[in-house]
Amino acid sequence: MPLTFTLTPFLSPPKTLLKLTFKPHPSKARVSSSPTRHIYHHLPIVNSVSYNSEHLPVTPEKPRWENMLATAASLYPLYVTVGGIVACFKPSAFSWFVQRAPSSYSFSLGMIMLAMGLTLELKDLLNLFIQRPLHILFGFVAQYSIMPTFAMVISKTLGLSPSLSVGLILLGCCPSGAASNVVTLIARGDVPLSTVLTVCTTFGAVILTPLLTKILAGTYVTVDAIGLSISTLQVVVTPVLLGSYIQSSFPSVVKIITPFAPLFAVLSSSLLACSVFSENVVRFKSSIVDASLASDGSLVTLLQSISSGELGTVILSVLLLHFAGFFVGYIFGAICRFREPVRRAISIEVGMKNSSLGVVLATSHFTSPMVAFTPAMSAVIMNIMGSSLGFFWRHMGGSKQELDDNQE
Repeated sequence: MPLTFTLTPFLSPPKTLLKLTFKPHPSKARVSSSPTRHIYHHLPIVNSVSYNSEHLPVTPEKPRWENMLATAASLYPLYVTVGGIVACFKPSAFSWFVQRAPSSYSFSLGMIMLAMGLTLELKDLLNLFIQRPLHILFGFVAQYSIMPTFAMVISKTLGLSPSLSVGLILLGCCPSGAASNVVTLIARGDVPLSTVLTVCTTFGAVILTPLLTKILAGTYVTVDAIGLSISTLQVVVTPVLLGSYIQSSFPSVVKIITPFAPLFAVLSSSLLACSVFSENVVRFKSSIVDASLASDGSLVTLLQSISSGELGTVILSVLLLHFAGFFVGYIFGAICRFREPVRRAISIEVGMKNSSLGVVLATSHFTSPMVAFTPAMSAVIMNIMGSSLGFFWRHMGGSKQELDDNQE
């Protein structure tokens, strides 16, 4: 006589989703010298597995054009790199945007954060915060302790000029950006945790970014902490809250806009970073020319001259800062014995900053244009480093099954 078990999901209505039919083994039990083998002959075997597909949840497949937009948005590092190359050879291509700075920079960042807010449901983020407070608190503290500390140490170790030191410290004190969520997805990290950390650190930036910048960079230049706080509130937090309000009040309109929001955000962020980069290209081109004249004509000597100059120092400082964020963020997560997807999310959140916010605050509150150059250079270097790390973890850092088993 067959025996049927009905398996239903936890906390779901009593509907038949999966049936496993068992019946006794047809052969008689034979006497064996092994007790284990004797027991296995009495166990039932699976005779059939049948699915009732009528009750299985079906996730509608996204239209092809939405998948194309999502793919285009994931190419953010490519846009920044291409824009940086254009800025090197033809800085005038961005003059229409640079001439309207800092208003154009602030407006652009505000629209980026508005696009981010349109995709957020604060109710869901609050529920996640209640469920996983330890992970979120750890990521938040790591965000505002690891990078600011290393920014100050690196600037002193490399002997950066005051303007470049302030720019590096300001970058280290900024919150994480929306690009970190994309990289976390690529790396098979904990995307919900990455999203809520981005939002929490963005809100915390109103107080912590100006405060930490004043404490760490106040020895170099006078820092207007109140002005930085007001600017952060205006161009970051207010647009995010406005976008979230629009998302909850006009869902039908937002449903149409949402597929375009990520691509719009990454294009705007690329324009912002490359515009600031183009402002400083002329100065660094002259330093490269001076290095080439001072060298003996060999490529090695030329590279040595460039690396020992101001441009090489900026590139090295940005590389070291982001490497420290990625590495130390992951190590601290491992020390706390977090699961692999959580470690990856925290590493990426700590290592990737909202460079656009650094650019806007630098151009709005500091007289030297060199303060904004470090965050602008970071936008190019950080995204290349982050994307490379994401692809490494996706293809080299464990199978999909292992990561699924590690999910909490």
